[in-house]
Amino acid sequence: MSDAPMKTSVEATTSIETKTSSEAWFSNWAAAWNKFWFTPTTAHALAIIRILTGSIAFYTLLVWTFDFDGFINGGLISREYRDLLYRTPLESAMAWSHFDWIGPALRMPVHMVGLLIVALFTLGFCTRFTAILTALLVISYSNRAMGALFGLDQILAMLTLYLAISRCGDAFSIDRRRAKRGSDGKHSASVMNAIATRLIQVHLCIVYLFAGLGKCQGDKWWDGEAIWGSMANHEYQTVDMLWLSDHMWLVALITLLALFWEVGYAALIWPRLTRPIMLLLAIPMHLAIGICLGMLEFGLIMLVANIAFIPARFFQRDSEDR
Repeated sequence: MSDAPMKTSVEATTSIETKTSSEAWFSNWAAAWNKFWFTPTTAHALAIIRILTGSIAFYTLLVWTFDFDGFINGGLISREYRDLLYRTPLESAMAWSHFDWIGPALRMPVHMVGLLIVALFTLGFCTRFTAILTALLVISYSNRAMGALFGLDQILAMLTLYLAISRCGDAFSIDRRRAKRGSDGKHSASVMNAIATRLIQVHLCIVYLFAGLGKCQGDKWWDGEAIWGSMANHEYQTVDMLWLSDHMWLVALITLLALFWEVGYAALIWPRLTRPIMLLLAIPMHLAIGICLGMLEFGLIMLVANIAFIPARFFQRDSEDR
C-alpha cells in the first residue's frame, strides 16, 4: 500500500493549520492595533493638557511683547537671516509666519488678537476652532523668531498640533458648561481623543529615546560627569549647586540615572508595573532642569506632555463622569 495519499493528507492538514495560525496572528495583531489607536476615550486628560499647554503658550507669546520690535518686527532676527538657515527656497517658504504678510503698523494689534485666541483656547471656548488657530500661532511665532528657539517651542508646537485634532474642549471648559445645559451631562468618548493621546505618547517616546541615545555618544555621560558640567556652567546656573563638587559620587549617580531613564522611557512607560515609576522620576528630573538650569518653562511643558500617560478617568471628578 502506498504512503503517498497519507503524506499528501498530512501536508494539506499542516498547510491549513499554518494558514489558520497566520490568519489568527494577523487578526490578533490588527485587533491590538485598532484597540491601541482607536478605542474611544473621554477628553479629561487632554483637557488638563490643554489648560496647562495653553497657559504656557500664552506666557511664551506674551514674552515677545516686551521686545516686540526686536523679535517680531525683525530688528534682531530678519527674514534674510532666517532664509540662511534653509537649503532650498521651498524649505524657506514652508517656514511661514503670518507676520511676514502684515505691515509693521498692524503687527501689534494682530499680536494682541493672537493672545486672545490662545487665552480662549486655554479656557476652552470654541475649542475646535481656537485649538487649530493656537497651533498655527505657535508654529508661526516659532518660525518668526527662529534664532531664539529651543525645546520649549518645539514641544509646544507638538502638543498644540495634536490637541487641535482632538476634542479637548469636551471637559473642563466653557464649551463643556454650555453643552451641559442642553444635554444629559454625560461625557462622550471620542476616537479622536484616543488618536491625539497616542500621538503625544509615541512622539514623547521618540523624543526621549533619541535624546538618550544622543547622550550615549558622549563620554561625559558614561563617566558620570555630564550633569556636573551643566550645573557648574554659569551661563545656565540659576541655583548654586557647586556644593555637589564635594559629592561627585552623587553627581555620577544622578547622571547615570538620568541617562537610564531617558533611554529606557520608550520601553518602560508602557507596562502598568513600571509606568508609575517612570512618571514619578520625570517630576524631579524636569523640575531640576527647570529650577537649576534656568529652563523652568521647558521643564514644565515636558511634565505636561507626560500627563498623556495618565488615564483620563484619573481626572474625572464624579461617578457620573466615570
